[in-house]
Amino acid sequence: MRTSMVAAGVAAALLVSGCGSGSSAGPTERAEQAERAERAAGPDGERPVVDADAPDDESAEDFVGSDDWRLGPGAFDGRIEAYATRASAPAGTRVGLKVSTSADTWRVSAYRIGAYRHGWGHLVWRSRRQQGQRQAEAVLFPAATRTVVAPWRRSLVLDTTGWPEGYYVLKLRTGTGSETQVPYVVSSRSAEGTVALVAPVTTWQAYNKWGGYSLYEGPDGGARSWAVSFDRPYNGAPGANDYRSAALPIVVRAESLGIPLSYFANIDLDARPAVLAGARGYVSMGHDEYWTTGMRRTVMQARDAGTNLAFLGANTMYWRIRLSSGPSGANRTVVGYRSDAYLDPLRDRDPANATSRFRDPPVARPEHDLVGMQYECYPVEEDYVVVTPGWWAFRGTGMERGDRIEELVGLEADRVYPDRLTPRPMQVLSHTTYDCRGVITSSQSVYYTTPSGAGVFAAGTLRWGCALIDSCEDPLGDRARSFVGTVTENLLRGYAVGPVGLRHPAHDNLDEFDLPTYNTVSAS
Repeated sequence: MRTSMVAAGVAAALLVSGCGSGSSAGPTERAEQAERAERAAGPDGERPVVDADAPDDESAEDFVGSDDWRLGPGAFDGRIEAYATRASAPAGTRVGLKVSTSADTWRVSAYRIGAYRHGWGHLVWRSRRQQGQRQAEAVLFPAATRTVVAPWRRSLVLDTTGWPEGYYVLKLRTGTGSETQVPYVVSSRSAEGTVALVAPVTTWQAYNKWGGYSLYEGPDGGARSWAVSFDRPYNGAPGANDYRSAALPIVVRAESLGIPLSYFANIDLDARPAVLAGARGYVSMGHDEYWTTGMRRTVMQARDAGTNLAFLGANTMYWRIRLSSGPSGANRTVVGYRSDAYLDPLRDRDPANATSRFRDPPVARPEHDLVGMQYECYPVEEDYVVVTPGWWAFRGTGMERGDRIEELVGLEADRVYPDRLTPRPMQVLSHTTYDCRGVITSSQSVYYTTPSGAGVFAAGTLRWGCALIDSCEDPLGDRARSFVGTVTENLLRGYAVGPVGLRHPAHDNLDEFDLPTYNTVSAS
């Protein structure tokens, strides 16, 4: 397993922790070992020093990056479009790239995103100049679900042999300067002993309106798709929903800590159910709204085996989807009937895999038994109010009870629904009361722990990832960036040394807050 710039203190901590599968220590002894290990990683609030110029086992060249992976001003003009025939695959996989352009020539550069000197992107590979070709227009396939595909011929094959696992941006540039990007994951073969960073590619695709259709709308506001395909480019300069503003900042921050990491797209959790076995942590990055039943099962089993979880967003696991094949192979189509769930052909014969909200019948499994909270409101723009300043991952922030981070809660927010499915002990960390479309409700960040020793944190706001680099739609400022950065680093360092609940059990305070068990906003 690739270890990203492992700092000596964290490496020592991993050796001391004894939380691997072969450990024979009991819960109390493991908790004491883990607490010593966490102290070895650095005192409260202190960030470990990573000497990128002198890594332990890699050449200094591997740690030099640039910002060349980014799109140039005005370069995204629609004159070149592309998609990969896979969203994620292990190194050594041959991946097709399908390109359509009005330019005479183009080339593609593969940048691995990480905590590099001089920029986030390290150039791993670059193609020769390729001849440009304008390919066919979008088609509906199948028309019954209004699924748009780009029926293009393969333009180039990427041989990923030797590519380090991680998150990549494939940047395409024509001879005349037009540019586009394709996100791609060189996935890890196992998450054992690592903190797994998982990209919500199904949500990116749900919002993708290339060809006129997404799971939200059709042309001119008309009928939407009931299934969307990965066999098409992403529309718009951002490339894929919050890929650049939320997911990549979390990746870069995690790599800067020198902890062992692994990398996946969320569809890997469906296709490879055992992939999180032995993981020390799991991180959902950003807007992670669309899950299959298999994804949920994989993460639930990991938690119950002691894997720590972090949901660094909101509106998580709201819609249940399923995956089906597409022109490029398996798991290339996201099926989601959403509010038209009654039309899903599986609703009667396989209701557990029929698409709807997870909380809805005929098979209601509300998301909060895993996440700890449920989606509550959009749009939201409110302050984040700390109510438990002594929580272990708030150390180094300087926060006191009642302190506010302006407008950190938004644009979507979650809330605790304290019913029989709510995990306990549940510790409420922040609590904000606000008006959602004329109804008074609230938003929280929470932390709970399990008998397996796993600790679970849910941020409850979509602005968590973008606040790391102050890239939200409205700037939040240095105070928000510092707070979110410190908490994220504390979480990741703590998760990397094993089940964090053994040394930091949640202190249940849920009963201090008057929270209804039903959705007050919808009920209105």
